[in-house]
Amino acid sequence: MSANQIILLIAAYFGVLILISYLTGKKTDNNAFFKGNKQSPWYVVAFGMIGASLSGVTFISVPGWIEASQFSYMQVVFGYIVGYLVIGTVLLPLYYKLNLTSIYTYLEERFGNYSYKTGASFFLISRIVGASFRLFLVANVLQIILFDDLGIQFWQTVTITVLLIWLYTFKSGIKTIVWTDTLQTLFMLIAVGVAIYSVSQDLNLDGKSALSFVLDSDLSKMFFFDDIKTANYFWKQFISGAFIAIVMTGLDQDMMQKNLTCKTLKDAQKNMFWFTIVLTITNFVFLSLGLLLTVYAQQNGIDAHKDDLFPILAKNHLGTGVFVFFLLGLIAAAYSSADSALTSLTTSFSIDILDIEKKYDKPKQIAIRKRIHVLISILLILVIVTFKYVIKDESVIAKLFVFAGYTYGPLLGLYSFGLFTTWQVKDKFVPVVAILSPILSYIISVNSLKWFGFEFGFFILILNGLLTFLGLVLIRRQQN
Repeated sequence: MSANQIILLIAAYFGVLILISYLTGKKTDNNAFFKGNKQSPWYVVAFGMIGASLSGVTFISVPGWIEASQFSYMQVVFGYIVGYLVIGTVLLPLYYKLNLTSIYTYLEERFGNYSYKTGASFFLISRIVGASFRLFLVANVLQIILFDDLGIQFWQTVTITVLLIWLYTFKSGIKTIVWTDTLQTLFMLIAVGVAIYSVSQDLNLDGKSALSFVLDSDLSKMFFFDDIKTANYFWKQFISGAFIAIVMTGLDQDMMQKNLTCKTLKDAQKNMFWFTIVLTITNFVFLSLGLLLTVYAQQNGIDAHKDDLFPILAKNHLGTGVFVFFLLGLIAAAYSSADSALTSLTTSFSIDILDIEKKYDKPKQIAIRKRIHVLISILLILVIVTFKYVIKDESVIAKLFVFAGYTYGPLLGLYSFGLFTTWQVKDKFVPVVAILSPILSYIISVNSLKWFGFEFGFFILILNGLLTFLGLVLIRRQQN
């Protein structure tokens, strides 16, 4: 596939997104940008959230896990189901009852201003690093397969990428993203389906026999109860999955902002119910693709492993058609995560940090929100370029991404303390607790095997939340 053909493909793709932006961007205001005027059909939100949940990192990485981890990731996915149940029955009713635009406003009502700013700040840090990391990986892939040959520098690739996201989100924000994410999820799932069909044909499998082949393979082992000390032990991953879903969906402005665009609480709960079913099936399909790709590579003596597995096979071995859909799926997975991140960051900074709804009239609010949207876009560009030219070492960048995940622990602790106790805290000390908890968690995590003969794995989130909870107990106010 030539460079010109790839450029035409990308241009056509973004042309469709910009058309959707134009159609959804008429007569919009901050209510449309932040809440989608609460007019989003629940089934559209549910389908679109799949793409936002499965980023470009997932699109590339999950198929590459099979060789080393088999289907153990499904243990985490089954834990997600429990987490989404908690979101639908506990968190969504709370958010709708309080009529929230930013979910972190709850922390102000429950504890005070310091807690509110702390929760929002931890979300902002995590999302900026996380979104930048995901876009960095995808921009690197596009750089290697296309832009290097055209003489385009990496910083130019990143700038164009973020500019395109800004272009189709600047008018209507979440109102547009609900619909663009639906299209992008569709492209991503089609890409996976085409890849499965192509590999199955090469392995002489039809649809029914392909499923039997996957289920009968040793690589599809799903449940691990043998060694409690290992990171893939069932209960460790299952419980971690439940808490990951609660925190990274239910306590994440990015994901919840889509839910809050539904007309009613009942619609939002239906959205979570169907989203849970479809996401569970989708993850199984991704893992099945990884198994088929792994077997294909082994049978044909192809040296492709982990994150290189899917890209190498798609580009060099599975034909032009698969490569076209791989590109579309990769771009869709990346941008369905990045566009909602840009919008949620704009929302949180405008409402939580600058308090624009409390301080300014509506015309001024719109003007400030537009400026923040531009500034957040520039910040994302700067962080991604920093990853490439300043830090350079991808293992260090990956550690930054992992550490950004630690910032969800304080949110877990804060919301758990708020929902399950009636205690008040000394609000001004909350930032100290929230900063110390992830640092202590990290120290314990890196030394846990030596100290306890135990790997935390995904379980670190629970430790982080527990340390935050205990810290809040220590700074609680004595009640008369």
